[in-house]
Amino acid sequence: MRIPLRDTAAVAAGVLAPLAAALLLLPLRTSVTHTDLALLLVVVVVAVSAFGNRFAGALAALSAAAWFDFLHTEPYQSFHIQDGADVETAVLLLVVGLIVSQLAAHGRTMKRIAVTDATHLERLHGTTRLARSATSSDDVVRRVRQELVEVLELRACRFEYGTLIGRPPRLDPDGTVKVDGWIWDLERQGWPEGEIELRALAHGRYRGRFLLTPEPGSVPPPLEARLVAADLAAQAASAVDDDAVGAAPRP
Repeated sequence: MRIPLRDTAAVAAGVLAPLAAALLLLPLRTSVTHTDLALLLVVVVVAVSAFGNRFAGALAALSAAAWFDFLHTEPYQSFHIQDGADVETAVLLLVVGLIVSQLAAHGRTMKRIAVTDATHLERLHGTTRLARSATSSDDVVRRVRQELVEVLELRACRFEYGTLIGRPPRLDPDGTVKVDGWIWDLERQGWPEGEIELRALAHGRYRGRFLLTPEPGSVPPPLEARLVAADLAAQAASAVDDDAVGAAPRP
C-alpha cells in the first residue's frame, strides 16, 4: 500500500530539519547559551510535528537531541558530552521535544477532525436539500456520485439502477468492506482490486448500486468517511422512484 506523500515528507523533515537548523546555528554556539540553542531546536521540532504526524515529531525530537550533542557540545563532532550541564540540556531537549511534538500533533489532529466533520455534515445536508427540491432522481444520483468521489478519494464512480450482477467487493452501511462474504482488512490490505459495490437501499427496497473505483495504491479513508458514504447512498436511494428501478425487492 502506497505511503502518502505528506507522511513521507514529514518523516524526511523529522530527520533533516533539526540537522539543518543545528548547522545554521553553528556560528552562534560560542556566543549563545546552550539552553537557548536547545530552545531554538525545540521550535524546529514543533514545526515538524505541526506539518507531519506523531512519528515525525518524535523522530525530529530524537534528531534534534542527537545533533545538539554532536555539533554544539564539547567535544565537538562527538556524541560524548563532558559537561554535566550539557547532559541535562540534551536530555531536557529530548524530553521536551517529545512532549511538545505529541501535543502539536494532537492539536493538528483535533483541528483536522473538526474540519472533516463539518465538511461531512455539509455534504449530507446539501444532498438532503437537493433530494427535497430536485425534479429528477438523476440530479440526486449525480450529486451523490460526485460526493462519493470526494469523500472516498476515488478515481471514478458510476451508478446502476436496479441491477445486481456478479459479486464484487461490497462496502456495507457499517463501513466495512466484504469480499466473498468475508470482512476485508482495509487498514492492512488497502482497497480490494476492481470496482467496489455500495448498495442504495431505501425502506428495505433495493434501488441500485454505486460502483466505486479507488485510485490504485491509495490509502482507504477512515471509518467516518465510509459511514458518510453509506449515508449518501441511502439518500440517493430515497430519491429514486419505483419507475426507475422497477420496484426491485431487497436482494
